[in-house]
Amino acid sequence: MYSAVPAPQRRDFISVTLSPGEAAGVGGYNNSKAWRRRSCWRKWKQLSRLQRSVILFLFAFLAVCGVISYTNMGEQWKSLTNKSSEDMKPEPEIPGLKPANPAVLPAPQKADANLGQYEELSPQKHPKPLHVRRGPPNLQIRPPRREARLQTQDDAGRAKEEPHRADKEEKTEKSVISWRGAVIEPDQSTEPPSNKIKEPEKPSSLEGEDQKEPVPINERQMAVIEAFRHAWKGYKEFAWGHDELKPLSKSYSEWFGLGLTLIDALDTMWILGLKEEFEEARKWVATDLLFDKNVDVNLFESTIRILGGLLSTYHLSGDSLFLEKAKDIGNRLMPAFNTPSKIPYSDVNIGRGTAHPPRWTSDSTVAEVTSIQLEFRELSRLTGDEKFKKAVDEVMKHVHALSGKNDGLVPMFINTNSGQFTHLGVYTLGARADSYYEYLLKQWIQGGKQENELLEDYMRAIEGVKKHLLQRSQPKKLTFVGEFAHGHFSAKMDHLVCFLPGTLALGAHNGLTADHMELAKALIETCYQMYAQVETGLSPEIVHFNLHAQKGRKDVEIKPADRHNLLRPETVESLFYLYRFTGDKKYQDWGWEILQNFNKYTRVSTGGYTSINNVQNPSNPEPRDKMESFFLGETLKYMFLLFSDDVDLINLDKYVFNTEAHPLPIWAPA
Repeated sequence: MYSAVPAPQRRDFISVTLSPGEAAGVGGYNNSKAWRRRSCWRKWKQLSRLQRSVILFLFAFLAVCGVISYTNMGEQWKSLTNKSSEDMKPEPEIPGLKPANPAVLPAPQKADANLGQYEELSPQKHPKPLHVRRGPPNLQIRPPRREARLQTQDDAGRAKEEPHRADKEEKTEKSVISWRGAVIEPDQSTEPPSNKIKEPEKPSSLEGEDQKEPVPINERQMAVIEAFRHAWKGYKEFAWGHDELKPLSKSYSEWFGLGLTLIDALDTMWILGLKEEFEEARKWVATDLLFDKNVDVNLFESTIRILGGLLSTYHLSGDSLFLEKAKDIGNRLMPAFNTPSKIPYSDVNIGRGTAHPPRWTSDSTVAEVTSIQLEFRELSRLTGDEKFKKAVDEVMKHVHALSGKNDGLVPMFINTNSGQFTHLGVYTLGARADSYYEYLLKQWIQGGKQENELLEDYMRAIEGVKKHLLQRSQPKKLTFVGEFAHGHFSAKMDHLVCFLPGTLALGAHNGLTADHMELAKALIETCYQMYAQVETGLSPEIVHFNLHAQKGRKDVEIKPADRHNLLRPETVESLFYLYRFTGDKKYQDWGWEILQNFNKYTRVSTGGYTSINNVQNPSNPEPRDKMESFFLGETLKYMFLLFSDDVDLINLDKYVFNTEAHPLPIWAPA
């Protein structure tokens, strides 16, 4: 028998045999195509079957990937090319925050200089002289011009393609919020005379608005234009470049020395279509508005008036001058946040870069520190620098977690060292706390309804208002908002509280509970009665309501120290919201009465309007010789918008107003 011999193990190898000629270098490699083909084929045949299979698979896989990549790149290139033709330059934005509508109004038209005839106040020329039309016919959805772009064209394309899909995802995941038995659907809205824009980013929306026929100016709007130009006449002649006009003494007063009235009025002039006045003011901003000054400014007032006014004017005009100025003042205000608690100081020296609390306390008011968010967040979105947004968001998160609230109502003061509420037990929607509640809702709207902590705080606060601050007066049973101090109710209501009807209506329009709209209607009736039940037809700064019926007494009582009127805008602001969302013309009629009474009792013949000391004395209202900047920045602007039937004149589905009436764009959901 033969013994078994183990089979040799199979090994993969490559055998190379050289012929004598090749070994000697004769007749070998000659770099010819035929030689290379034979050599490659020989090497291929010498590979094992496994090796050849792997190589063939890799080639096939790469070919499939190449075909898929080519298809996707072709579609993206086509989309990018189409978007580039529509959007010349993209809107700079913070990653994850996309602008819903970087809208730009067309350039304002020159208004005629004749103040005496309404027919000559038209701010726009038309081929048909019989039809008087307003200057900015409608919002045009295109990004403002910029000198420095922070995003690519591809980002701009995605900003237009993704919101619709994001809306669908939000609707399925986040749209329904339960709040004390109420179902809130943020994507719903009340039925307004305006048309809610469902997909504002689509190019077809742009084409539709560009082709929309301008809405004619009506007589009431022209009266507002005349009032503005009369006020501007006094400011230009006696207070040009200064903070506030003193119309009786034909002089001015300074607060910060930064032209507050001029900056506050920039976007009002644009909206009213006053081209000549706007261009004069722009030249002053370009040449004379300098922030490198050794001056203390109030963080809150500077933010809402100067920063807000510059950002708003930039969005409406597309002029990068205003954005550059906004970045300058924004950076100079940042030292206010250098506190132990990150709750900002109230005052900043914008020249030295230092900040401090008031001399008499280390507290800031809650309204001051929680009503600067809209402006700083928008500045971050435009510049790409998140430090502004981060600073103000930290404040809101801190306040959100603080103890000391009463069913969502907050005290009026907060300490910048400890970060805690002080003066506990006093709750009001008037001075020092009012705009905290306003900005809870408006930040939620600005951010595309994504930040539910803000919405929860707002809804909780409104429930607290209903529980602790709402009462009815006698004899007309007017619903009003009082104050709650250490367990005791006070029937005192500031005129400032008349922002609340408009805020409630705005929330209802954005899908909050319908009872908010009903409460808004009841409260705006009360705010109107604060004018109608007074001898001059103008509201005092503060009123007290009668809670018990007594013969011969009105619902409203006024104390001597409270009977001044500062030309405030809050009631007109809420009238604008209520008319825009309901279409009820009584709100326009009420606003018209207020404008006529302003003209009757506060107008100064040589130019300007003045606040008054006594609204109860029609024969001598005791003028105070001061025109606040918000009369041009807010009161007359809201008057003009109230009297307009053009829902695209600052569309409330595209813009949110800051507390100084400066419109800022609403961002699309991320």
